[in-house]
Amino acid sequence: MARKKKELPLLEKVTITDVAAEGKALAKVNDLVVFVPYVVPGDVVDLQIKRKKNHYAEAVAVNFHEYSPKRAVPFCQHYGVCGGCKWQCLPYDEQIKYKQKQVTDNLVRIGKVELPEISPILGSAKTEFYRNKLEFTFSDKRWLTEEEVKADVKYDQMNAVGFHIPGAFDKVLAIEKCWLQDDISNQIRNAVRDYAYEHNYSFFNLRTQEGMLRNLMIRTSSTGELMVLLQCKITEESEMEQMKQLLAFIADKFPQITSLLYVVNNKCNDTINDLDVVVFKGNDHIFEEMEGLRFKIGPKSFYQTNSEQAYTLYKVARNFVGLTGNELVYDLYTGTGTIANFVSRQAKKVIGIEYVPEAIEDARVNSEINHITNTLFYAGDMKDILTQEFINEHGRPDVIITDPPRAGMHNDVINTILFAEPERIVYVSCNPATQARDLSLLDTKYKVVAVQPVDMFPHTHHVENVVLLERR
Repeated sequence: MARKKKELPLLEKVTITDVAAEGKALAKVNDLVVFVPYVVPGDVVDLQIKRKKNHYAEAVAVNFHEYSPKRAVPFCQHYGVCGGCKWQCLPYDEQIKYKQKQVTDNLVRIGKVELPEISPILGSAKTEFYRNKLEFTFSDKRWLTEEEVKADVKYDQMNAVGFHIPGAFDKVLAIEKCWLQDDISNQIRNAVRDYAYEHNYSFFNLRTQEGMLRNLMIRTSSTGELMVLLQCKITEESEMEQMKQLLAFIADKFPQITSLLYVVNNKCNDTINDLDVVVFKGNDHIFEEMEGLRFKIGPKSFYQTNSEQAYTLYKVARNFVGLTGNELVYDLYTGTGTIANFVSRQAKKVIGIEYVPEAIEDARVNSEINHITNTLFYAGDMKDILTQEFINEHGRPDVIITDPPRAGMHNDVINTILFAEPERIVYVSCNPATQARDLSLLDTKYKVVAVQPVDMFPHTHHVENVVLLERR
């Protein structure tokens, strides 16, 4: 006999007091800390507990008694369902205050290192349509909102293209308009969707691994170039013909696309790093520009998704580095070599290291097209390449710039940095928590002398942080 699920309590008239991690807010009820999405400090709400541990709980607001004076009206029709842009209910000037606090709290609580005064966060000039890349998923399992479920309507069309629903890996919310990327992105996605509906194309099922249409990636750039990559599962010749007919439709309807690509992916996941990308029309890349430098962006390339704020971020990093023209610089996790090439004019030599081979090829091309001759790039796992032998061969760096993924740096990498003993380290991070952990490990030889948060992602809890360390 199945055990009856314990009914969790309803907490009434609770005041939200602060903002927490992962875009949630928090309240305290007696000694219990409660995390709640889609509310802001000052809201007075009834909370339905969804999950409870000893000292904390997760809940949702089921009734509002008072709205906070800090609250903003969300502008997106998909707000609260798609799972992104959770801070639309918070005015932007309040968002960046909490991001500043997030950086400070992480560095103090986790890093436990001596800190200078942290500079005020640099906000994003654009808070809508600021991203240069989005990926949309096709699924034959359309997510129905609570309102749609309550209406008890039977829908003839259950295929959808949009974003994954958090906690439901095989369900996709059909997106009509997303405010993150230039509106051309909405036009392309909706046109592809309508064509697929009209011509009865099959949408992918993540559980059974059946269906043709899988993924649509759209990249825009500051140069006006436009990349579209269609990802399909193809098992029959007729499906290949269908895919090419769809691509021809896209090319005809959107002549402004400069790079129209496709990938045949018959694997169980959507990653394309190990797959061949085929050009259907145009180029296999687009370009970004920054201070007269041109950066080649391929379909597999990493590039900061907020182009304008990326420039702000890189300027902060370059100012922190303080180059005179005589320094050897190591740029770790260099991606397509953007930072490496950006600082190369002020350095004697820059060596970039990155895991993705295609990104390193782009980095080399970026140096070549910008007539930069003082860079070297290596592809491979950071902990395997950046070794004491590598440093003995290439020279001890005067400066190390590091911009690792969210997980931070491997301990072996940190130990090699300590062995290298550069005069300065500039640590760029998209996760102040793992950055703080790494700073505590570097603290034996390095002190933090400057901290500059930069907001790259309005309406989300994510924040970039640039830290300058100097040798003790």
